[in-house]
Amino acid sequence: MVLWMAVRACTRIRIRLTPSTSNMVECVLAPNAEGCTWLQAGRDLHYVLIDLQLPSPLPTDEWVGYSVAVESTDTPEPIWLDEQDWAPELCYPGKTTPGFVLPSRIRRLLHGSCRKPHHAGGDGLVEADRIVHDCVQGLTPTTEWPSVLMLTGDQVYVDDVAGPMLQALHEVIEALGLPNEALPGTTEVSDAAGLYTHPHTFYQRERLLPNKPRHFDLIEVLFGGVEKPVFTTDSAHNHLISLAEMLSMYLMVWSAEAWKLVSWRTPAGLSASAAATFQREEQALQEFVRGLPQVRRVLAHVPTAMIFDDHDITDDWNLSREWEEVAYGHPFSKRVIGNALMAYWINQAWGNRPECMDAAWLPQVRHVLEAPGQAEHDSLIDALLRFREWHYTWPTQPPLVVVDTRTHRWRAESAARKPSGLMDWEALTDLQQTLKGHASVVLVTPAPIFGVKLIESIQRVFTWMGKPLLVDAENWMAHPGAGHAIQNIFRHPQTPQHFVVLSGDVHYSFVYDVELRGHRRGPDIWQICSSGLRNTFPARLLDTLDVLNRWLYSPRSPLNWFTRRRHMRVTPRKPEGIAHGRRLLNGSGVGCVELDAEGVPWRISQYLENGRCVRFVKRDAEARWD
Repeated sequence: MVLWMAVRACTRIRIRLTPSTSNMVECVLAPNAEGCTWLQAGRDLHYVLIDLQLPSPLPTDEWVGYSVAVESTDTPEPIWLDEQDWAPELCYPGKTTPGFVLPSRIRRLLHGSCRKPHHAGGDGLVEADRIVHDCVQGLTPTTEWPSVLMLTGDQVYVDDVAGPMLQALHEVIEALGLPNEALPGTTEVSDAAGLYTHPHTFYQRERLLPNKPRHFDLIEVLFGGVEKPVFTTDSAHNHLISLAEMLSMYLMVWSAEAWKLVSWRTPAGLSASAAATFQREEQALQEFVRGLPQVRRVLAHVPTAMIFDDHDITDDWNLSREWEEVAYGHPFSKRVIGNALMAYWINQAWGNRPECMDAAWLPQVRHVLEAPGQAEHDSLIDALLRFREWHYTWPTQPPLVVVDTRTHRWRAESAARKPSGLMDWEALTDLQQTLKGHASVVLVTPAPIFGVKLIESIQRVFTWMGKPLLVDAENWMAHPGAGHAIQNIFRHPQTPQHFVVLSGDVHYSFVYDVELRGHRRGPDIWQICSSGLRNTFPARLLDTLDVLNRWLYSPRSPLNWFTRRRHMRVTPRKPEGIAHGRRLLNGSGVGCVELDAEGVPWRISQYLENGRCVRFVKRDAEARWD
């Protein structure tokens, strides 16, 4: 059992497990005892990383209550404080503790990506909490308890931060006593403390780089990447920079506790336009914060797996060989990327695969958290950038195989600006070995393997024009080697016969049934995309692209023969109740996939932020859609 906590003080922790049909298990863990790693990131910020080895297997398919009590030393005699004392809102009505259900197999899986706090709209994780609430209250059958919550990328947006969020981060950094950090490669500020008070820290951070011609590429890579007028109007002018900002961001997106330290004041010195933007973003953030108690509750009840995508680190992360040469060739951008990767390691990656997180790093991590900005900080960043084990497999039934499409890039050799393949030959070969011998698999890749062909064609045109950053030209088929190799994996005779491919990234949701053509029947493939948890695509633009894609690249269209789809048939499912002819669903929410005993999805849904459930309906072979 793996638990992650952020606490104010370093104390002992007592864990009690109370299964419904077996004996209670109790364990008291002292700081840095076996299975309990403590990291101090500030005067009043400690991370507790618990990897609890149980004496015997827990029962499956039944409620397992658990209590996490912390030892209080504020009284003459130390006492234990459980959830009813420090977090009663973690428990669902009728329950005295949090709990979970260990599934014998995956029956129902929740998934989503792209959760931007200041997006105007609901939160898919709040919808996930409502699903679990109904299970706890007996409003839905026990078999519908979510087996896994899979977060497929962009859990945080470190490169697209609202002004009020940035102001809140600085208040939390001060309140928790996070240390200062020397910043390399910029003449405007020497350290994080100077950054927080600099006139350009709000909405103008790109101006902190030296204003010289040789740095124009760096500004485009780090601060201009998300300005894609074709698909989005996001802004990177508040890109997080310091390690303290990165760490605090995670506290703010998963729990309302840190927001109790925030005064919601407007910083001085903003221009009129920046002040108006600040006020608009504050309204969206306040609505976001109101849902955080439910977000923390669902994370405490459902086994949660995560993988990074670009916004967890920076937009267009490792998109091309040129991008890497520019970004890693400058100490400032390398520090920003490294700080985000370090925060990801502490807050997300460790819980996915704790046995693989190098214990040799811990002394160095502790030193960097205590005194960031020194030489050891850069040494740790180099180690993180060389690390190649961010991917993982959970031994569920069917297996949950999560790939890393960001650090195993297949770099284009013909031109530095061409997009890299999402996985290189070695990583794809390892993936094929992982998949062999399984009858079915849930494969998680942040970017869809089978995406919207019209949009991929537009990306290809902009890549040909030398502007891949302008349209986020990252898809599996953009690189010939990676596109060919992933299709060969599906065609391998020992590959699983049922592939459920979960993806996100694109800010809209869809489901494709994929059939591979050839002399032998290929596997059954379902490409299921749920995006975003709290983000959407520009509505009018998506409607236009959806209609054009249906006209140009329908399963019967001859244009498919000019694409990599000439050897496959891709049939979209219709989102039930959506406007005539639409195949792409636009709206914040969380995806839900329900699997039968063979690992075949029998129902695929999207729970939207307004409480509406939309089913993706398979086309009837004997009928035509309207």
